[in-house]
Amino acid sequence: MKLERFLATGISAAAILLLAPTLVDALDAAPMLPGPRHEQHGAIRLVAQPLRELAQRSELRIGTAVDAQSLQNETTYRDTIAKMFSTVTPENVMKWDTVEPVQGQLDFSAGDQLVEFARSHGQLVRGHVLVWHSQLPSWLTSGTYTPDELRQIMCQHIQQEATHFRGKIWQWDVVNEAMEEDGTMRQSFWFKNLGPTFIADAFRCAHRADPKALLFYNDYNIEWSNPKSDAVYAMVKQLVSQGVPIDGVGIQGHLDLQYPFSGPVSIAQNMQRFQDLGLFTAVTEADVRMMLPADDLKLEAQAAGYSAMLQGCLLTERCISFTVWGFTDAHSWVPYAFSGQGAANLLDENYQPKAGYEAVATDLALVKREHQP
Repeated sequence: MKLERFLATGISAAAILLLAPTLVDALDAAPMLPGPRHEQHGAIRLVAQPLRELAQRSELRIGTAVDAQSLQNETTYRDTIAKMFSTVTPENVMKWDTVEPVQGQLDFSAGDQLVEFARSHGQLVRGHVLVWHSQLPSWLTSGTYTPDELRQIMCQHIQQEATHFRGKIWQWDVVNEAMEEDGTMRQSFWFKNLGPTFIADAFRCAHRADPKALLFYNDYNIEWSNPKSDAVYAMVKQLVSQGVPIDGVGIQGHLDLQYPFSGPVSIAQNMQRFQDLGLFTAVTEADVRMMLPADDLKLEAQAAGYSAMLQGCLLTERCISFTVWGFTDAHSWVPYAFSGQGAANLLDENYQPKAGYEAVATDLALVKREHQP
């Protein structure tokens, strides 16, 4: 009945009952998965068990980051995204250096194409990202501005982008990665020039531009309680107390098999404290990288990582989406960012499912959540 998977990852019997109001009904209704089914598609067989369909039991949105060039040029990549996921996140085409490479000259064409793709396939869009310390245009970082001028430039860019996509974005990552590992503020371009108030200002500007979009703070290594996640919690708690229009916290979920990671209960407990502030949570960039070459043991450990993050989300009532940062090893940022590492995604280079995919599919098939926000 697959109950062993939940018990093996350290989830308690009480927690399982939280996952499904009537566990027996959930197990009986869950489709048995003897192994992923496939259908022929040219030279590559596509997985025929769409995660978006399995996720309907839990009313959770399942998404992926999308490389715009591959979406445009590769049929298998495009068809898999259309079939498998219910949300999409742009990898790069909504970032500042792409949207406004020259001051005052904004180009939304690539973002528009992704939004139209999502609309045509019944998908929601996570906008990524309005304010970040990286991928900023040189005209901005090399310019000389007073704090008031820079604050105006930041707000103007936010408002122009969020206004352009108004009504088309479900969640915006408004501010990304503003905290260091030790819980101090990152000494970023924004912090050095504007101080910590740039975060509240960014959320207020985004809300004015698109009042209906859910506005998220997004960061990595905050999956469970640690100095960084504690600092993020203190920061967003202060924002909430100040009436800043923040709606949620995005927990990226970039795991590495070289380092230990917590089980689903610890992740859920961490998410719960953000929920107690009245905020939504989401896993926004999940992947589990490993030293190459991959082998069966590493792939099983990878599956445990994906499952822990997903179960942690499913245990948290206001965790509303689970997004992987790329779904196939054929298109992954990991080998370029981490020397000697890779194989971080749910499908391999040939779009074939790995143990991580099977774990995610099984967990989704087992769980029914009710009254999802």
